[in-house]
Amino acid sequence: MEAIELLKKVRRIEIKTRGLSRHIFAGEYHSAFKGRGIAFSEVREYQYGDDIRSIDWNVTARFNHPYVKIFEEERELTVMLLIDVSGSGNFGTTVAYKRDIMTEVAAVLSFSAIFNNDKIGVIFFSDKVERFIPPQKGRIHILRIIRELLDFRPVSSKTNLDEPLRFLTNAIKKRCTAFIISDFMVPDFEEAMRIASSKHDIVALKVFDPLEEAIPDVGLIKVADSETGTEKWIDTSSAATREAYRQWWQTHTERVISIFKKCGVDSAELRTDQDYVKPLIKLFESR
Repeated sequence: MEAIELLKKVRRIEIKTRGLSRHIFAGEYHSAFKGRGIAFSEVREYQYGDDIRSIDWNVTARFNHPYVKIFEEERELTVMLLIDVSGSGNFGTTVAYKRDIMTEVAAVLSFSAIFNNDKIGVIFFSDKVERFIPPQKGRIHILRIIRELLDFRPVSSKTNLDEPLRFLTNAIKKRCTAFIISDFMVPDFEEAMRIASSKHDIVALKVFDPLEEAIPDVGLIKVADSETGTEKWIDTSSAATREAYRQWWQTHTERVISIFKKCGVDSAELRTDQDYVKPLIKLFESR
């Protein structure tokens, strides 16, 4: 992509997503993710109405007068974005490609984090970790993330979640909030997700196109797997073929959702033909 065109796209995404983050998501984000970490602040003398469960018995015994522990929410979180850059993201049949939605959502979350004084980092992944951008603060850092999202060319077109989840667990020592932005067209990832979610607060954002739910009846067509390059002719006029695909999609979707639930991972589905604002707000409010 030419430098001038890239800068224009970065600017357009910044204007749109920064506005959404400031006016819509910043408060929702704070409510959903702040306060999940509580840090000890100080002790003070017991006052009428204080919860007796917060009494610091060691300090109380030392001064022969009741003292209570004061806690406050951690003011700074680390937010990690695990972004799927595999070949299947280059698909979309209506308003946008899956890759476009992933980019905008990543930008929205990045600006929301910055507005709440949090650090933001990124792991680009295919079937391996393609690039790691360590957590930092600031607008310049976010613009770098957006620029990378728009212009990044992965080495591999395939997808696997095991490696990026292991990398997250090993690279980020302090508990963080990690958003996985992907279509989750991946092999089984339950074990890696279970381990990662035991250490970090994981949120899954599943992006899909409506045409992936069901094959339309358009006759004989040639389809290609964007991750393997395999091409195949399919007779979409066959009701049996369409039904077999519909059942496969339903089974796949149920499997992915089941893994999220087993691992205690909050999730939302984002469609390429619909606004992503409502499902994100609904997700935040449910937390």
